[in-house]
Amino acid sequence: MKEFLKVIHYEEAVEKLITYRPFSEIESVNIADCCNRIAAQDVCSSENLPAFHRSTVDGYAVIAEDIYGCSETSPGFLQIIGEITMGQSAAIKLQKGQCCWIPTGGMLPEGANAVIMVENTDKLDDRTILAFHPVSLYENVMQSGEDIKIGQRAIKKGTVIRPADIGLLASLGIASMEVVKPYKVGIISTGDEIVEIEQKPKAGEIRDVNSHALYAAVKSCGALPFVYPLVRDQFDDLKQAVEGAIKENHILLISGGSSVGIMDATLEVLMSFPEAQMLFHGIAIKPGKPTLAVKIGEKLVIGLPGHPVSALTNFYILIRPLLIDGPIVNSLEGYLKLNIASQAGRDDFIPAVIEERDGQKMIRPLLGKAGLMSILSQSQGYIHIPYEQQGLKAGEKVKVIIY
Repeated sequence: MKEFLKVIHYEEAVEKLITYRPFSEIESVNIADCCNRIAAQDVCSSENLPAFHRSTVDGYAVIAEDIYGCSETSPGFLQIIGEITMGQSAAIKLQKGQCCWIPTGGMLPEGANAVIMVENTDKLDDRTILAFHPVSLYENVMQSGEDIKIGQRAIKKGTVIRPADIGLLASLGIASMEVVKPYKVGIISTGDEIVEIEQKPKAGEIRDVNSHALYAAVKSCGALPFVYPLVRDQFDDLKQAVEGAIKENHILLISGGSSVGIMDATLEVLMSFPEAQMLFHGIAIKPGKPTLAVKIGEKLVIGLPGHPVSALTNFYILIRPLLIDGPIVNSLEGYLKLNIASQAGRDDFIPAVIEERDGQKMIRPLLGKAGLMSILSQSQGYIHIPYEQQGLKAGEKVKVIIY
């Protein structure tokens, strides 16, 4: 059942995968167990963070206007009327010419609108300080709601939860949240030339890179990866492996056997299932043109190129958006260091590293021979060149999608 590729655009491929992905269930989980899970909905704050104005330094809470213009040679005199205790509400109310001691994190008392650092003062006696430095309005103060305001979105739907996100949720008093039940993702590497990584390859053989790289990539998206034994390029062997894997997983990734070739059986095997529905076979991208996707019942099977660089790049650009419920990506902009040639009519994805020069972000594309795994390992992300564009010129501002 060999046929030539009928390529579609990259955006269409992503849309099809998201449209036909298996239904994702939702569960409520304690935030301590949310790391690497996917937020099922936006989480908005029901309170200001911080809840009160608080000092960011040890010093004295003051009325800023009282010490405008003061200096080493002309200090301001302020009356000490008390001190703020950590963890307690500030019962003090400042009047003109007054101040009170406040520790880092302490609640700013009523009437105060700034804090002068203790290093910029001198205690004349138990009731008076000299202020040697002016402060601006709310200097050394974190204002109520400066971190997060009531109603502001704290966590976006589709976010892969990190330890810092858990800290933010805890600070907002959120003990549990709705997360997507992890997709089970099966991984099958195929090819007569593939051997286990513990083996020393013979002439013409290569180690199984994809099972391990894809396992790590799937896990990084909060899903549950399952690696199956290597499968040879034989119809019956692959059919048996696929039958078992689609029963046990929501999504199945098969690397190898997706291009049009004599020994490639993936497409033939997938389309032999009675309920199989071809979504696409071929995408106008580089790398990864022969990628295919088939829906079998409620399960989604994606055939990735056997080449490790192509397989992993295609994971980032196609499967990660699928697993994290949308194209949530981290990116940054910088200036391109080198020209990049590109062919119009396809989307190109170029590995890149980010460098600093004179305080500016510089993006250096890694333009070695296609398919070098070491280049992908060195890279921090990729540059996306859309299909309607013919290359990029050095000095242009470009965006790098971070892995």
